[in-house]
Amino acid sequence: MVVDYIQRPKSRFLRVKCNDCENEQVIFGSASRKITCIVCGRTLAEPTGGKSTITTHILEVLE
Repeated sequence: MVVDYIQRPKSRFLRVKCNDCENEQVIFGSASRKITCIVCGRTLAEPTGGKSTITTHILEVLE
């Protein structure tokens, strides 16, 4: 039996939807800077020590 011991990153890209303008945007789940909506400027995610705090709706986790 062969087992894969290849480590994979825990960080993912996320498709999110802005609560104000309904714009869909792809963001990085472990961003090191504040992420704002490109249409209305609302904050979508804020950095913490590791993973970002997502302040909007997550539609999909991209592989």
